[in-house]
Amino acid sequence: MFVFGYLCVDTGVMSGAMVFIEEDLKTNDVQIEVLTGILNLCALFGSLLAGRTSDIIGRRYTIVLASILFMLGSILMGWGPSYPVLLTGRCTAGVGVGFALMVAPVYSAEIATASHRGLLASLPHLCISIGILTGYLVNYFFSKLPLHIGWRLMLGIAAVPSLVLAFGILKMPESPRWLILQGRLGEGKRILDLVSNSPEESEIRFQDIKIAAGIDAKCNDEVVKMVNKKTHGEGVWKELILRPTPAVRRVLLTALGIHFFQHATGIEAVLLYGPKIFKRAGITAKDKLFLVTIGVGIMKTTFIFTATFLLDKVGRRKLLLTSVGGMVCALTMLGFGLTMAQNSGGKLAWALVLSIVSAYSFVAVFSIGLGPITWVYSSEVFPLKLRAQGASLGVAVNRVMNATVSMSFLSLTKAITTGGAFFMFAGVAAVAWNFFFFLLPETKGKSLEEIEALFQRDGDDKVRGENATA
Repeated sequence: MFVFGYLCVDTGVMSGAMVFIEEDLKTNDVQIEVLTGILNLCALFGSLLAGRTSDIIGRRYTIVLASILFMLGSILMGWGPSYPVLLTGRCTAGVGVGFALMVAPVYSAEIATASHRGLLASLPHLCISIGILTGYLVNYFFSKLPLHIGWRLMLGIAAVPSLVLAFGILKMPESPRWLILQGRLGEGKRILDLVSNSPEESEIRFQDIKIAAGIDAKCNDEVVKMVNKKTHGEGVWKELILRPTPAVRRVLLTALGIHFFQHATGIEAVLLYGPKIFKRAGITAKDKLFLVTIGVGIMKTTFIFTATFLLDKVGRRKLLLTSVGGMVCALTMLGFGLTMAQNSGGKLAWALVLSIVSAYSFVAVFSIGLGPITWVYSSEVFPLKLRAQGASLGVAVNRVMNATVSMSFLSLTKAITTGGAFFMFAGVAAVAWNFFFFLLPETKGKSLEEIEALFQRDGDDKVRGENATA
């Protein structure tokens, strides 16, 4: 899982590498914005392909495909003789990122039991955080190498863990829900026996999945021919977009909304442009910039690790509302601290300290709620037949917002100042809190089939009543 984290997000590495790329390849701010954001635009393309791909070849082989694409991209970036080649490598890696970000949470959610699904479905995000922290550490140590070698090693070294992941995932079982949806009941049942807490739980899950897949609950054949059943994602976009039922419309709104707000609240600005932000707050030495940025990675990893144990105890909804409320406060303080630091020319020590503490606090409260819950929640709310492509649509929105922030942040800070940008993010976070409060029901402890029924219940008032008591 750690390998997946390094594979899936090179945000940590790029945050430091861009400092040296600017110097070595003589790039400007616009080129850097394009270079950082293009990965997410290509990830959008990858995520849209990943849903149908994983329905056809399975969840495991989709992860293998993601690993190969990222490995090729890393090799190109590690070579990187010019800006166009570097950009091509980022695009290739981005497609792999899109595949991985879509399929990993779905695979985790489908294989996990209801009592541990929050923990397992949040593990990919935890491992992404570990990967980001590793990237920050790589930046610090490789920054001491010659200019033309250091940043290329930072980006190229990711090819190694992606190769390990490609082989390692083949040792894991396939998703039992995907197998049953293909009519491979015997294989699905044997995997459920392996991953369930008891034979009784395995049998209950088996019956529920068969019903959700449109198979007679009493059928115990090894293989069932899925006559007139759409098992490879055919017609799903019609059910998701063109003619959704009221229940699917509610699911789509919540899943896309949580992905939208995850990045619209500005986390990528801190993770990706941390060294630039802290430099404007008053830190000038490169080694100190990288050390402070390592602190961001430590905070992110520590609090996501904590969240993995709270998701199935406290619940998604309470953690999410607490997290976003804390983000509003932290972003407001960060905006104030950066405004004072920049207005003083970086000479106010208290403004620098406030900026660092606020940035750390923002990353901490994000990581204990909105960060991991986005992936957990969006992977569990879609009905079985719509899950893969519904999740891919959520990842597409996620990548669009990630690209929007990463490709516009430097220009935004020039237009409204760095502090003003974070005041804006605080306002978006306040809107997000209200969205989550009114629209997201609690899913803790419910099976995927029970969650599907939760959104199908008639009467919004009934759902809101359950939310109020959650």
